Amino acid sequence: MKKNRISVLITILVLVLATAAVFAETYDPGSAEDPVVTKSYVDAQIAALKTGGTASVFEPINVKAGQKLIGGAGTELILRSGDAYAIDNGVDGLSDVTSAKDLKGGVTITANHLLLVPRADGRGLEAGSDLWVMVKGSYTIQ
Repeated sequence: MKKNRISVLITILVLVLATAAVFAETYDPGSAEDPVVTKSYVDAQIAALKTGGTASVFEPINVKAGQKLIGGAGTELILRSGDAYAIDNGVDGLSDVTSAKDLKGGVTITANHLLLVPRADGRGLEAGSDLWVMVKGSYTIQ
């Protein structure tokens, strides 16, 4: 009788462990159930952030005098050197986050202020002289 109970308990224990092993292998990498990820997974996620013409870090961009830098939705800009002027969309301006102002077209941009392009509707900056601008997000130079 004791041998039968021990056999049943061992069988149940084996089934529980086998079921746990099957479920443990089906978790998605990086999920709450499996938080440990490989370097290749992290590299793939970082590469995915950089596709589509956008960057997840600021990159220095040289804009020549007379050119326009037009930002995409959510693009962040920081003028580092040179003379630049805001380009609006005809109604709303460029968001100067540092001074909490809306910069209308033609307004001089202050160096080292964080600017935000709220929508992809033609807003950006125009170079009065050669510029260096730190850009995070999508943009075009015209």
